[in-house]
Formats: sequence, C-alpha cells, structure tokens
Amino acid sequence: MQKYKVVPKATTQRYPIYLKALRKLQSQGVRKVLSSELSDLVDIASTTIRRDMSFIGCLGKQGYGYDVDKLIKVFNEKLGTGFDEKIILIGVGNLGHALLNYNRWDYVVGEIVMAFDKNPNLMGEIQNVPVYHIDELEKRIPQDCRIAILTASTDVQNIVDRLASCGVVGLIDFTHTHFKVPKGMLLKEIDVVSNIQELVFETNTISKLKKA
Repeated sequence: MQKYKVVPKATTQRYPIYLKALRKLQSQGVRKVLSSELSDLVDIASTTIRRDMSFIGCLGKQGYGYDVDKLIKVFNEKLGTGFDEKIILIGVGNLGHALLNYNRWDYVVGEIVMAFDKNPNLMGEIQNVPVYHIDELEKRIPQDCRIAILTASTDVQNIVDRLASCGVVGLIDFTHTHFKVPKGMLLKEIDVVSNIQELVFETNTISKLKKA
C-alpha cells in the first residue's frame, strides 16, 4: 500500500509562493531553476525549498535543479492549482471593487469570473467581470465553482448557506461577521485589522529592545 506524507501547514502556505515564482519564470522562457536560484526569488532557504518539494515527490537533480514546466504540472495535478479556478465574489463595495481591480492574481491561480451584490445600481460589468443581483446566485453561479470571496455586510449566514448548497467548498471571508459554515467547507478569514495590531505590537517590542 502506498504511503502518503502529511504535508505540514507551513509547507502548504509556501506552495503558492513557489508557484507564483515558477509561473513568472515560465513566462520569461526559463526552463530549469536551481533551488538556490528559486531561494533568491522567494527569499526562502534552499534547504526549506528542497524539503517542501519532496513532499509532493519533486526531487531536483544535483547541478541541474528543477524542470520548471514539470514542477508547475505537478502542482496542477497534485495540488489542484490549475489556472482555470473559477472564483466568485459576493459583495461589490469598496473592498469588492479593489479585489476586482487586483483580479487575475499575477501568475498565481484562478480569477474572479463573476460577482454578486444586492445593489441594483452595481449590475453590469466591473473590470470586465459581470455583476449580478444576489437573488440570481443559484441561476448564475458557474458550473463547478468551488471558491467564493465574501465581502458582503448583511445577511451573511444566509449567503453562506446558499453558497454551500451551490457546491462551494472554500470561502475567503473579509466580513468580520460571526457565522457558521457547514461541515466540509473550508474557511479562510482575512482580518486586516488584527494583522495590523499584531504588527504594531511586534514593532513596538522591537523598538523597545533596540532602546534597551
């Protein structure tokens, strides 16, 4: 029986960083890369890179490094990080607009292909992305859509329940609203304020240590 390695969470968090760098190299016509070269690009130790790659069965050849095309293919096949991930956005306020302006994600994975909002004045297109009324969610949601970005400010629990019934299994939450997700749905909460607070605390700590 084949044994599978359990990939540490810290490793999975680095994979998108590697993939972004590899896609950029690929777009520049680079066909092979040493772990030391990739290390310079992503500012991660080459020993860490080699260990991370070993979890998905990618062992670079000494003196040759990694085949860029092959490594990207492995990411696509084993990690499900194809470029065609169809992401939807729920809520097209100020933050939603900003996310649409940042769409296509610069060598990473997927893109926002559709947005929904309750404001009828926002219906149409924003940055070439169609915007529909939230009442049309079940009718308009792309087939096989698995990921949604949530920036809505009202009726959040109902929206989450509807997304789950549509087959969405991954949710990126910017709402700062308490809600429950059904079993099997993955939730990534983005709390910018908390991150800033943590950074201020750490910065103040460093400043005090320097003055001591």
